[in-house]
Amino acid sequence: MRERTIASHFVRAALRGAQRRGLECQPLLRQAGIPDAVLREPRARIAPAQFASLIQCLWEALDDEYLGFGRHHSKRGTFAMMGYTMIHCRSLDKALRRGTLFYSLFPDAPVIELQRDGDWAHLSVDTSGLWDPDHFLVESLLVIWHRLSSWLIGQRIRLEEVTFAYPQPPHASEYELLFPCSRRFSAGRTSLLFHARYLDMPLLQDERTLKQFLQHSPADLLARPDGGDSLTSQIRRLLGRDCQQWPDLESVARQLHSSPQTLRRRLREEGSSFQELKDYLRRDLAIYHLGRNELDIQAIAEQLGFSEPSAFHRAFKKWTGLTPGAYRAHES
Repeated sequence: MRERTIASHFVRAALRGAQRRGLECQPLLRQAGIPDAVLREPRARIAPAQFASLIQCLWEALDDEYLGFGRHHSKRGTFAMMGYTMIHCRSLDKALRRGTLFYSLFPDAPVIELQRDGDWAHLSVDTSGLWDPDHFLVESLLVIWHRLSSWLIGQRIRLEEVTFAYPQPPHASEYELLFPCSRRFSAGRTSLLFHARYLDMPLLQDERTLKQFLQHSPADLLARPDGGDSLTSQIRRLLGRDCQQWPDLESVARQLHSSPQTLRRRLREEGSSFQELKDYLRRDLAIYHLGRNELDIQAIAEQLGFSEPSAFHRAFKKWTGLTPGAYRAHES
């Protein structure tokens, strides 16, 4: 289990539209298996499966794929119908243009635009006409359209840059999971920049695979953080291979054909450290196991390499603001 957990900010942001519509949120959190305390604790985090479940619950309760952020509802099934309009296109370029045309037919819908400029392509999203105080909907649309496009051509589209037409928020460090590339705030538009060669690639999916894809999408697309190709992601994948025997920095450096000194320097450039990566992976594994109720807390502590449960308790409280027992009590 190497999936990165999701910050409580995104839980609160996802619920804002439902709260605006007068929906009671506690039953939705319980249905998704999310502790109420997550809303009150800024450091708290949840598993991707919990977040996907919350998004599905919100869609069902609101019958709105815009999650209450739009002027009008986007009824459930709209995204699926858009998928069926795209799936028979010969290239990603034609598929994306058909998808943007589809959404332009709806009044007050987010404006999605594809622009090709030489070797580069911009996919921009404008939600200025919507109520989106935390920019949750616009960021969700960027993530969904990027990952949908990657799925259509059967390979991950490498992003060169993401720009945002608003200032950098306090939780900007979380964006590395969503957009593993250069990120620029207070820009002229909110958009993805990628190489135009992807637009000429043929679609490798059909109606049969689309039907399977739509069983869990786009909620799964939104909930699954993208590790990308960064050094931190590569190290995390190596650490995650055997979490009971944590490799040291020298061992990881050898596997990456690097020296420990170079690895430390490159991690500093990415704003991270080897110990921090180990701690974050431990945190995410702890949240995963606490939510499944298959191991007791002492067994989880041992599996994560803690000498005693009390050390695990202190670390988990430092990471999330909650004790393991409190988190599991809310989970159950």
